[in-house]
Amino acid sequence: MEFFKIRRDIPFMRHALVLNGISLITFLVAVFFLFSRGLHLSVEFTGGTLMEVGYSQSADLAAIRSTVDGLGIKDVQVQNFGTAQEVLIRMPAQKGGTPGQQSEKVLAALKAADPSANLRRTEFVGPQVGDELATDGLKALAFVVVGIMLYLAVRFEWKFAIAAIVANLHDVVIILGFFAFFQWEFSLPVLAAVLAVLGYSVNESVVIFDRIRENFRRYRKMNTVEIIDNAITSTISRTIITHGCTQLMVLSMLLFGGATLHYFALALTIGILFGIYSSVFVAAAIAMWLGITREDLIKGQVKKDTDPNDPNAGATV
Repeated sequence: MEFFKIRRDIPFMRHALVLNGISLITFLVAVFFLFSRGLHLSVEFTGGTLMEVGYSQSADLAAIRSTVDGLGIKDVQVQNFGTAQEVLIRMPAQKGGTPGQQSEKVLAALKAADPSANLRRTEFVGPQVGDELATDGLKALAFVVVGIMLYLAVRFEWKFAIAAIVANLHDVVIILGFFAFFQWEFSLPVLAAVLAVLGYSVNESVVIFDRIRENFRRYRKMNTVEIIDNAITSTISRTIITHGCTQLMVLSMLLFGGATLHYFALALTIGILFGIYSSVFVAAAIAMWLGITREDLIKGQVKKDTDPNDPNAGATV
């Protein structure tokens, strides 16, 4: 399905050096903020108190959040749990008191605002659990990266695998850089969004790589730069349809999903936008600079074409 068809190839690779220079600067700035400011980790990673509170009618999440903020407790997460009457409250650890005293203080304030509030359960997430979650998250990220590299190396060629991983890590680091610069809360849903962006971004790279391979078989007189430009140009309509529909869904979560989905949707929004950019200008350009050739992708066919005893040598596939 295509909305439009571009008749003349757009010379994307002509500007690859400048655009990748901009990407490199953006990447280094993101790394700088990651090291200078660090991530603002949520309760799951740092430890804190978790409370489940029940109400007799649908809970007003904004009012609950305002009540807890009024106690001087910042970075509170409030969300429905199961039903509209059940609320889950996550609070970071506070100095000068135990988790039990903190939960009692919060419950008293909630009862003062709504007498029907009653405590269903309370739990304390220790720093050890937070460290374990952070370690497991890094392991998950590493496994995804290795899996993508193996997949692309088997399906295409190792040069494409390196190009795709550099482009995908470029997206991940820039997302983390945004969260470090603005000190947005980095929680488990945000980590899930980062992992989702990795898979989403590599899908776009695979589409372009597959078209490059097809073009090497189809157009024997084109050089590598022309092959890549044609592959990107011919997939633009598909890119607009796919990413446009996905972005509409993510924006709906960002605008109407409330505080619970806000940072999750924000991470996806940034990842989708940079994922398009990196697949076109970073991954394809790196593959070009690594010296991808027709021989790398269709070794068997090239051997056949150059066989002087083959009467079909030079035939177009």
